[in-house]
Amino acid sequence: MATGATIHTFTVQLADVDRGVYEELNLRVARHPSETDAFMLTRVLAYCLEYEEGIAFTEGISATDEPAVLVRDLTGKLTAWIEVGAPDAARLHLGSMQAGRAVVYTHRDPAKVAAPWAGKRIHRAEDITLHSFDPRFIDDAVRTIERRNAMTLSVIERRIYLELNGTTLESDIHTQPVA
Repeated sequence: MATGATIHTFTVQLADVDRGVYEELNLRVARHPSETDAFMLTRVLAYCLEYEEGIAFTEGISATDEPAVLVRDLTGKLTAWIEVGAPDAARLHLGSMQAGRAVVYTHRDPAKVAAPWAGKRIHRAEDITLHSFDPRFIDDAVRTIERRNAMTLSVIERRIYLELNGTTLESDIHTQPVA
């Protein structure tokens, strides 16, 4: 019998000074058995860093026709396609065509993530950005993950300050264009 998803909860105090977003979020995140903790945490960070009205998690790693996180407006129209990890060029192409904007957040080496996209057809590739964090930031944060998590996330001048279950970490948010 297949193993089901593990539910993690995150109580997040979000203070994104750069965007003027201040929220308290209560997130229930289903981690698929084939999903790593690093991927799940990057999904949570992407959700928080892109937070706006209409944002939602999808089925995550098991969603074949949706990104890890998406944003819909009040009419249901897809406005943001937010990928996590190392999506292929075809997914970025699809997402950029379907949504007003597309972004990628990765817990991996961004140069290795972007390399397979070179020379591939990606709709509006020049408008897509790839976000990453300092080396070891995600790995260090993953060590503190529990089933129930208390998280404070502050963003000031593209620097992230994270307190997760009593452990404090920080990282720059690195951004590079896809094309």
